[in-house]
Amino acid sequence: MADYHFVYKDVEGTSTQWEDIHRKLGNLPPKPAPHKPPAWTPAEDESEQVKNKEWMSNKNVEELEDLADDPDLDDDRFLEEYRKKRIQELTEKSRKARFGSVVPITGSDFIREVSQAPADVWVVVHLYKEGNQDCEMLGRCLDELATKYSGTKFVKIVATDCIKDYPDFNLPTLLVYNSTNVKATLVGLQHYGGRRCTPEEVAFKLVSIGPVLMGPNEEDTEVVTNRVRRDFLEKLVSRIEQHDADSDDE
Repeated sequence: MADYHFVYKDVEGTSTQWEDIHRKLGNLPPKPAPHKPPAWTPAEDESEQVKNKEWMSNKNVEELEDLADDPDLDDDRFLEEYRKKRIQELTEKSRKARFGSVVPITGSDFIREVSQAPADVWVVVHLYKEGNQDCEMLGRCLDELATKYSGTKFVKIVATDCIKDYPDFNLPTLLVYNSTNVKATLVGLQHYGGRRCTPEEVAFKLVSIGPVLMGPNEEDTEVVTNRVRRDFLEKLVSRIEQHDADSDDE
């Protein structure tokens, strides 16, 4: 059965002679330009890409792990070694990003957050009591260090939540952990210059225990330790100069 509603459509962009004449006379608007589809370009084939260091640098950990079965990398020892190095770098960077502040924990968190921390992570535990001025003073120093050395894990826990009946006269106390072991127990503020303690003095004491402090980037621990010692000496010299100035005024 014929469709009497069919409308014939000419090729897009064509016009009749009558329309052309009227366009020349200005009675009709200019003829619209015919639609042209974008030029076809072949999709980039992953297999045809040049597999080099730059190509691999743009991939995430999951993509790098998937390349373990890539036959092209089996024949390229340099790329395979670089792939493993990039996985390690990205994993380390992701791990370090978890730190950067002093995290409060409870007694039930202690084993997971402290004792079972990865072997390459140093953990500084602050045993404190709310309202204790010495704890608050040390806490401010630790807040600054946690931000500066975000590769180190800083946590704090109410002392009696960690150790039952822990005496107030032992506060504040710092426990330094690494590889599931306690590396140091620092009781009181005397380890950091007493009630005049500064972040520089706390940092100096921590690096005397070992490579406790780690920066946000993969810096050499010796570089970090030397920087901490330099900052401590500068602070000490400044304090001595201030003391001498005060004495002269008196």
